[in-house]
Amino acid sequence: MKKLVLLSILLTMVVIVLGAYTRLTDAGLGCPDWPGCYGYLSFSKTTENIEIAQLAFPERPFVEHKAWNEMIHRYFASALGFLILVIFINSLFSKAYNKPVKLPLFLVLLVCFQGALGMWTVTLNLLPTVVMGHLLGGFTVLSGLLLLYLRLIHYRIPGGDAGMRRFGKYTILGMIILTAQIALGGWTSANYAALACTELPICEGAWYERLDFAGAFSIPEAENYEFGVHDYNERMTMHIVHRIGGLITFLYLCWLGIRLYAAANSNLIKKLSALMVLVLGIQVILGVSNVVYSLPIVVAVMHNIVAACLMLVLVTISYTLYRKT
Repeated sequence: MKKLVLLSILLTMVVIVLGAYTRLTDAGLGCPDWPGCYGYLSFSKTTENIEIAQLAFPERPFVEHKAWNEMIHRYFASALGFLILVIFINSLFSKAYNKPVKLPLFLVLLVCFQGALGMWTVTLNLLPTVVMGHLLGGFTVLSGLLLLYLRLIHYRIPGGDAGMRRFGKYTILGMIILTAQIALGGWTSANYAALACTELPICEGAWYERLDFAGAFSIPEAENYEFGVHDYNERMTMHIVHRIGGLITFLYLCWLGIRLYAAANSNLIKKLSALMVLVLGIQVILGVSNVVYSLPIVVAVMHNIVAACLMLVLVTISYTLYRKT
């Protein structure tokens, strides 16, 4: 069970990387249908029958590398779903004392919903709310699997540190702030606004005169949302809000890390606090690099995976503070 959960955590990280890479290479509609690709469940069948596939979807020219990106992401996501189902079945029939069942059930339901979001991403032609929800769902699956793993290994601080439990509410607030920032990042990416501002620290020109919050967080009606449907001012507003959110997240988590480090008696919490600040610093550097170097794919993908690592550290800290002594 523990090995299965650990494998699922690693696989979820891979799926998040593949999802980010698929989105950043504009391959979200590399296969215009779901769950197969151009009418075939196996991608190899599609490549063997390109002419037939093209006739079935004349409005969507076949681009092999984009279709590969999309299908590889689906294959890994399907494997993850299968592993989580195995974990749930294992938890039902396990004879271990105090075995977790509700959390594996939640993960099964969540991964099924993730599959539905993956389908709607394609069938609704990259509707931004669905794309953002799919990203948040992936982070939620990852966090849930980590919680399950911590429960299975009976994770505790040696000797106990019950006095630190008062900081638990601050770590939960930190997770809420980080989740909101990830959502803003997902919204910015889903609307192709990552390069709407090319200067630091805010944006070029009289950006404050062109802010359009109502337009930035609305969804215009369109048949296809690929490459975005918002105008420049709306995309610029998304980008600026994401940057401001990043600053708020940075300041709060830095404060939290310093407070935890100063108050903790446990070396484990001190190390986790220092790790959180370190990962946060890396994330800021990656965010700045995305602007300076015009969104290189490697850096942008790393920006996603480091955000996931930051969430994992926060979840671990929160669980540590609330554990039973």
